[in-house]
Amino acid sequence: MEDLVIPEIKEVDGNSLPLSLLAIADPCEDKIRKYLKNAICFGAFTHGQIVAACVTNFNSADEIEIYNLVVTPDYQGLGIGTILLTFVIDEFKRRPVSKLVLGTGTFGYQLTFYQRLGFRIESVDKNFFTRNYAAPIFENGMQHHDMLRLALCL
Repeated sequence: MEDLVIPEIKEVDGNSLPLSLLAIADPCEDKIRKYLKNAICFGAFTHGQIVAACVTNFNSADEIEIYNLVVTPDYQGLGIGTILLTFVIDEFKRRPVSKLVLGTGTFGYQLTFYQRLGFRIESVDKNFFTRNYAAPIFENGMQHHDMLRLALCL
């Protein structure tokens, strides 16, 4: 695998995104199918293959939520997630959207990743993961319980 990977980023039909890719970031297929309805999706492609995806949807007329942002394991750590999310942020700055929001765990590399791109904590949804997922979700040996809600004003 090459050290520098510059993917092609483009808006894609949510139905074209492999569920196996989205399941890397969200283990619940029913939830994935639900938020894919009417979603605005973006894909990152290298050599014609999708290696990352971002699924978004409107919460209100001027607020977009990121429901899933995922990079395949073979391409993680190469900057593709940053390139993809930067593209998504720039894309929504051109649209009549004033705020981009998302939810993530209270620990882990994702929190640092989003904050590096300007997202800030708005609230904590206590016990979100234990309330909404049948099986516990673990990262680095710790179970996720609470969700942090982050926002970026555009």
